[in-house]
Amino acid sequence: MLCSMYATNMSRNSEDPVFNQIEAVRTSLGLTRQELADLVGVHYQTIGYLERGEYSPSLVLALRIAKALNREVSELFSLTPSKKGK
Repeated sequence: MLCSMYATNMSRNSEDPVFNQIEAVRTSLGLTRQELADLVGVHYQTIGYLERGEYSPSLVLALRIAKALNREVSELFSLTPSKKGK
């Protein structure tokens, strides 16, 4: 039993969700998904997946997005949900 619990809880496939502020920052800068995608070198649908939390970016992509939005990575991505009204 302990071995199966370990395998389930320590699986490489399960990840903590990554929360982000991409959409809020992108729209505040007046950028479309396509424009941001062009800046970071991905398909515009990838930006949508990221904004909806359906996909976690690689470190390289997170850094490219932060640079394109002129923000620090820690301002855009978190392991905890952001507080509204902050």
